[in-house]
Formats: sequence, structure tokens, C-alpha cells
Amino acid sequence: MMVVAALLSLLLVWLFIRTSKARGWGQPVRKEGPQTHLIKEGTPTAGGVPFVLALALVFFPLYFTGYAGGPRELLIMLTALGMGLIGGADDFLKVRSRMRGSGKKELIAREKMPLQLLVGLLFGWFAAPLAAHELVPGFGQIGDTILLTLVMIGSVNAFNFTDGLDGLLGGVAIIVLLPLLALSPVSALLVAVILGFLWFNAHPARVFMGDMGSHAIGAIAAGAYVLYADVWLLPIAAIIPVVAVLSVVIQVLSFRTRKKRVFKMSPIQHHFELSGWPETHVTLRFWVVTAVATAAVWWILGGRP
Repeated sequence: MMVVAALLSLLLVWLFIRTSKARGWGQPVRKEGPQTHLIKEGTPTAGGVPFVLALALVFFPLYFTGYAGGPRELLIMLTALGMGLIGGADDFLKVRSRMRGSGKKELIAREKMPLQLLVGLLFGWFAAPLAAHELVPGFGQIGDTILLTLVMIGSVNAFNFTDGLDGLLGGVAIIVLLPLLALSPVSALLVAVILGFLWFNAHPARVFMGDMGSHAIGAIAAGAYVLYADVWLLPIAAIIPVVAVLSVVIQVLSFRTRKKRVFKMSPIQHHFELSGWPETHVTLRFWVVTAVATAAVWWILGGRP
């Protein structure tokens, strides 16, 4: 079914690109960013919408016929859709603002966070009893729920900050999920639909992922590691998303307290671009770092799938 998922994603993303171009659903580019990105002005965004749709269209028929795992898989999928809808609202506002030339441009952090917290809490509450062992000794399900909520929210935002270069997030996500493909059907299907998306997102990208795709990816990565591996292995495999979100936090804190920037631009992938690395070099090198980190995780897991 991975082949079906990949082909369906390929078809839906292609149709989305054609529709986006016909309707002018293009992405604005930050003028203060790398000058090489200015040529990307007008490229269709929200490409995560069609591949998340492809994921759902393949997963649910398989699940309800007994071919896509049990409660763990349904929980991961529903969490991904919940987080994806939050990101999708952000994508919608961006597209509508560009089309109208005015209006609200995106969801701000204080609007996103309560929604992410709600979805994260629901995931944490239902995931805690399914975890292999108690995660916060002495605090029971309440302690585990709080930890898993924070992990879910952190993962979603970390993967979101990793987006921004052609093919970067898609490649990182595929590598991070490789150790779990034989255990989690949702993870395997996500890899398949991302491959269909990457056909058009490879440099130079014909479509950008947007927040719906990055939010769903972060949710599935967190859910799969929590329920099938170990929650503490996720930040190792996802070292690039962790560094990306930390670079944003450091940059903001430094500017607010010292009026100075640590990086030329955050997230950190743009710092390297402004330091002279070609976009394709940043992407490939970040893939390599992710591959080494994920290989370490695979070894820690005993080399098992």
C-alpha cells in the first residue's frame, strides 16, 4: 500500500500545483532572507494539504479493515490530523491574505499554542497507558501525560521550524522515521506520501510544504517514537529539528535581552545560507547529519526495525 500512497500523493500534489497556479495561491518570500529565495516568490504553498489528504485516504480504509494496526496507529493518525488542521488554518490565512492583499496573515503563537496544547493533552492522556513503561516515575499517568504533551508540542514546532529549504523537511522526516517503518503503518504511509510530495519539492521546488504538512509530520514522528521506541530517542534522531527550534529560541532571547543576534538569520538553515552555503548543500548536509543520528538510534534499539 506504500506504492498506492506514494502514487496518490503524487497525483494530488500535481493537481494542487495546477490549481494553485491557476488561482494564484503563491507564497510571499521574506525580503530580509537569502537573496537566492526571491526567485521563489509566487511558488504555490500549502503542499502538505494534498499529501496529508492522501495519507488519510489510504490509512482509514486500511485501518477499518484491520490492515493498519490497532489503537496506537489510530491515536497517532488522529493526533496528526488535529495538529495538521492547526497548521492548515495558518496556511489558509497566508493564502487568503496574499489573494486579498490584506487581512490576517497567519496564526500568531498565542493563538496556535492553546490549540496545540489541547491536541497534545489529548494525545498524552491516551498515549500514557499505551507506553511500554512509566515515563515519569512516581507521578503515574498525570506525569506521563504532561511529559508526552510537551514532547508532542515540541516535536510539532521543531519540525515546523525545519521547513524552509527545498526538500529539507521531507528528507529529514523520511530518515527519522526509517527505524520504525516495520512497526508503525502510519509512519510507513507518511514516508510514502512524502516521497510523492518530494517529486515536486526537490530543488527548485514547484510547491512548498506549508504548516499543515510540517505539523502532521512532527505529530507522527513524536507519536511513533513514544509508542514504539523510546521518547528520549526522538531528540537524537530529530537532531536537526531540535537545533532548528533552539536556534529560534536563542535568537529571540538574545535580541530581546541584548539587542544582538547570535545567528545571521534563524532558523539555523538560513544562517548557513547567509554564510555562503548553497541551498542544496545545506539540505544535503542536514540529511547526512540526520542519517548519522538516526543510525545511532537504530543501533541503540539493537538494530531491530
